Amino acid sequence: MTNKENDKEIEAFLKTAITSMKDYELRRDLWPQMLRKLDEGPAVPRVPWFDWALAGILGAALFLFPGAIPALLYQL
Repeated sequence: MTNKENDKEIEAFLKTAITSMKDYELRRDLWPQMLRKLDEGPAVPRVPWFDWALAGILGAALFLFPGAIPALLYQL
């Protein structure tokens, strides 16, 4: 396949792709849905009890073994 044939093929593909984009308007208005989301208020993330337990264990371990703090910071 030569470059000219390839160019013609690409041109034909682009013409069909561009002409098929006649219906580019939104099918519905998104603003009422956005207002409902804003009225719900901020989404506060709920932290499970297991995460609090892990944070407590980590805090206790760092209190009991302060030499582990540089090692922990190195891993971050």
